[in-house]
Amino acid sequence: MTDRMQRTDLAVELQENLEDKEILSGVRVSTRVNEDNDIKETRIVIDSEEGSVKFGKPIGTYITIESEELRLCDEDYHVPMSQALCGHLRKMIGTSRRILVAGLGNRAVTPDALGPYVVDNLYITRHLLQEELIHTGYEISALAPGVMAQTGMESQELLQAVVREMKPDLMIVIDALAAMNSDRLNKTIQLSDSGIAPGSGVGNHRKAITEESMGVKVIAIGVPTVISVPAIIEDAMDVMLAAFGRSGMREAVEELTDQERYELAGEMLKPYLAKMYVTPKNIDEAVKRISYTISEAINQLHHSYI
Repeated sequence: MTDRMQRTDLAVELQENLEDKEILSGVRVSTRVNEDNDIKETRIVIDSEEGSVKFGKPIGTYITIESEELRLCDEDYHVPMSQALCGHLRKMIGTSRRILVAGLGNRAVTPDALGPYVVDNLYITRHLLQEELIHTGYEISALAPGVMAQTGMESQELLQAVVREMKPDLMIVIDALAAMNSDRLNKTIQLSDSGIAPGSGVGNHRKAITEESMGVKVIAIGVPTVISVPAIIEDAMDVMLAAFGRSGMREAVEELTDQERYELAGEMLKPYLAKMYVTPKNIDEAVKRISYTISEAINQLHHSYI
């Protein structure tokens, strides 16, 4: 797997940019588009070690839900998005009832505040069930563990301690992601049952939060909020190629591999820019809006008990 491909947390982008376009052994991909609400769903299932190695992702199921409408300030449209996410969540949760939600990220840095914002809007029920104030529904508890710069501890370490004390059946982890296609920023939600490695998309690898490290099943939900500057330059190359037509420059660039194009984009920038990640200017509004969509999807889980 190339370094360029590792600059994304989205399985769907890895699949789109594989140099070998043949179907990989142990990897199944299916796509569905709901034209009624303009939601595209891509399911990628990796079910073998060979497929995991070639694809660059752990064994598991990766579901991408995306729509251009998610970027709009339309509260009504966020209803079908939350319903779609809730439907997939129910299937992954199965018979588990005691759920711990972890909102990863730094609340003080808006592009990284998705997880804490989701926790703010959750319907927490663990204490209500224990005190018999309600009698049905999932047992939901939640926390936002912060980041190492704030606590001096890995999120994995904090969550391991909480899991040992609370003994949930399952964890849902929410985090902001990185994309390598600017068109996917703030319009894509990824859901997976393989856990998460916080910061991997921006080269800031932290200890993974997975079933192996936690001792319980881990479902990860993420939204891409940042993109590297070289990836943006590479996107611009495609526009330039379309303008060049069949010129010699276009033919020369088209012969480059994905890795070579990414490296070329990096060389066009000053060193500090080549390592920089950026986010859309309306990120404050977008993160608050999308975090509410995700929290509503989790809150809707209770409806199955009504």
